[in-house]
Amino acid sequence: MALKSYKPTTPSLRNTKLSTFEEITKSKPERALTRSQKSQAGRNSAGRITIRHRGGGHKRKFRIIDFKRNKIGIAAKVQAIEYDPNRSANIALLAYRDGEKRYILAPLGLEVGAIVMAGPDVEPVTGNMMPLAKIPLGLPIHNIELTVGSGAQLVRSAGQTAQLMAREGGYASVKLPSGEIRLINANCMATIGQVGNVEHNGVKLGKAGRKRWKGIRPTVRGVAMNPVDHPMGGGEGRTSGGGHPVTPWGQLTKGKKTRARRKASKNFILSRRK
Repeated sequence: MALKSYKPTTPSLRNTKLSTFEEITKSKPERALTRSQKSQAGRNSAGRITIRHRGGGHKRKFRIIDFKRNKIGIAAKVQAIEYDPNRSANIALLAYRDGEKRYILAPLGLEVGAIVMAGPDVEPVTGNMMPLAKIPLGLPIHNIELTVGSGAQLVRSAGQTAQLMAREGGYASVKLPSGEIRLINANCMATIGQVGNVEHNGVKLGKAGRKRWKGIRPTVRGVAMNPVDHPMGGGEGRTSGGGHPVTPWGQLTKGKKTRARRKASKNFILSRRK
C-alpha cells in the first residue's frame, strides 16, 4: 500500500504522510463479524488508570478475526480487503463454500477473488495456513501459533514476516522479526506469506489532533515535572535528569531486563533477540 504526501499549505500538512488505502475494496465491515467495544481509557475494573496516556478518540467496532483457521480442507474465496482500526494490518473477508464468512489478516499480495484454504494437505501459497511440519524450509510465514490449537499469537502486525529455518525432533526453528530464533511445535499452524500493509511504519500523522483521534493522550517528560510528581523532576534551571532514567515509580527503564529468569519457555529460545 502506497503512501501519499501533501502540499505544505498548512504547517501540519508539511510533515504528513498517510496511506492511500489502494488495497481497500470495502468501506463497511461485515455486521455479523463485529461487536461493540467500549473505550476503557486505560482504566481497570476498579476505575484506576493502569495504562497512562489513553483516552478519547474515535469510536471503533471490534472485528472478530479468525486466528485458528479450523475449517480444515474447506476452500474460501476472498471477498474483500478491509481496513481495521484496531490493528496495523489490513484484514481480508473470506466466504467459505458452506456459506460461512470469517476475517483473517490480509497477507501481502492477496487479492479479491483468490482461493485460500487451511490444513496439512494444502498448497504452500500466500494466504494458506499449514502446520509447520508441512511448510517448505525457507518460506516466509506469519500468524504463527505458539501451542497447538490455541490460535495464532506471533507475527501479526503490518509488514512482519518470520522464516522457517529447520525442523528436528518434532520442533521447528523459526526466526522471528526481532531476530530471535525459537523452537515451536511442528504441529502448530502458520500462514504462508508476509503480513500486508508493509508501508505502515512510514506513516506520519502530521499533527497532534490526529494522535488524539487514535485515543492517545499527551505524554509529559519526567524532567519537566516537580520532584513530588516524578523522581527525575525538579532542579534549579533546566536539567536532563542527572541519574539513570526511571519511571514515575522509580523502576529503572531504558535497558533493564524484565523477562523472568526462571521462565519455562527459555528452553525453546535458541538465540535471543538482537
